[in-house]
Amino acid sequence: MNILMIYPKYPDSFWSFKHALSFISKKAAVPPLGLITVSSMLPKTWQKKLVDLNVSSLKTDDILWADYVFISAMHIQKESVNEIIEECLKFKVKIIAGGPLFTQEHEIYPQIDHFILNEAEITLPLFMDDLNSGLKPKRIYKTNRFADLTETPVPDYHLLEMNKYANMNLQFSRGCPNACDFCEITSLLGYKVRMKKPEQILNELDLLYKLKWRGPVSIVDDNFIGNKKEIKSNLLPAMKNWMQKHKYPFKFSMQASINLADDDELLSLLIETGFECAFVGIETPDENSLKECNKFHNEKRDMLENIKKFQKSGLHVSGGFIVGFDSDEPSIFQRQIEFIQQSGIVAAMVGLLNAPKNTKLYNRLKESNRLIAEGSGNNTDFSMNFIPKMNSDELLEGYRKVIHDIYSSKPYYKRVRRFLLNYKRPKFEKANLKFYNLKGFIKSIFIIGIANKGRLEYWKLILWTLLHRPKFFTDAITYAVYGYHFRTVYGLRK
Repeated sequence: MNILMIYPKYPDSFWSFKHALSFISKKAAVPPLGLITVSSMLPKTWQKKLVDLNVSSLKTDDILWADYVFISAMHIQKESVNEIIEECLKFKVKIIAGGPLFTQEHEIYPQIDHFILNEAEITLPLFMDDLNSGLKPKRIYKTNRFADLTETPVPDYHLLEMNKYANMNLQFSRGCPNACDFCEITSLLGYKVRMKKPEQILNELDLLYKLKWRGPVSIVDDNFIGNKKEIKSNLLPAMKNWMQKHKYPFKFSMQASINLADDDELLSLLIETGFECAFVGIETPDENSLKECNKFHNEKRDMLENIKKFQKSGLHVSGGFIVGFDSDEPSIFQRQIEFIQQSGIVAAMVGLLNAPKNTKLYNRLKESNRLIAEGSGNNTDFSMNFIPKMNSDELLEGYRKVIHDIYSSKPYYKRVRRFLLNYKRPKFEKANLKFYNLKGFIKSIFIIGIANKGRLEYWKLILWTLLHRPKFFTDAITYAVYGYHFRTVYGLRK
């Protein structure tokens, strides 16, 4: 059996990092972990090929070779999904689809032959059983149960063109104990945090190491610290020991809730294990809006001090921010700007509130007849899928002001400097001076430092860094390149 796995293309967006990746000759930020995990669940005797449209193109010969085409996608990849389906239909190749997009909206894709919905550890074996027994496979395989991750195999990392990615990724857990009403994670994966065994993660690290990957590894868990006791007692000590034995070949990033700041022991252990980046859902500095969206773990705390604590411990913090809550007053835009600037969060993803399908927010807005469209899956594309309480024009104008005032060259580089003043690199970690970083620096000189309209601020950052924080020169250049990407995505003057 020949299986062609196709991963749809992402549009140019905040998290695509398309315009930053070109500086280091990479094509995509992360590989399609879901597809290569599904691949490892298929029979070893089957022939498997992966085409990630973010790093390579789909050829007619690939489709003609395949007995089945597997597609996995998120909402933001809808346009590319439609193109893939159209291409497969030309050659009458059967399509099998799964992942968040199809689990939520399979009914709008009548062209697809079979759906493997929810978690593949449960539903894929059902399809395989029917196929192997000679029965005609059903069109839809779905379940209300959640998978036991201790049975999840090591992903087929060998299918990847690893040199085309900036990061590798792996998953330890699924599910989140929090109940933010705008988040679809719990509707898809539940509130209970289900985990792999530490040995499984070490096996994945072993394989990445054997495949000669060195550098960033992103932990894709929606909240890596969802079960603090387990990761403190078992996972992190095992990972720390592995990293020490292998002389720290990887740098880990994660998503974590801000209450990490309440656990000094856990924070220290993360740093000692090799974690260097954390995405934190800040959402808003407004207490009423935090209550409204049930972001209880962000309430009644000094979030600026928490972020500073992360930075001083050795974490680069990126953050998620939202405007458009019913509780938001017109003053929220300036409050968000001031919070972001004071925090030193360089990569601040500010989005208009949207209501993903099957979330508490979606259901509430549907009951009050305020939904006007399905979400695009891209919360930074200046769109909303419901009628806000604030005047729509005022909300959009305020949102544009936030983006302009945090990503225009002068305030952006000021925020980079604030971060570099707060940041303290862990003792075992050295500045990354690899060849592609040197190449990226040279490119940045010509593109940002000469051709770019914000070049004066770029050179001021370089001079300031050399004078005040020379050990963080690579970090400064990296964030200069990120800024170029953000300004390009948002259509700001370079």
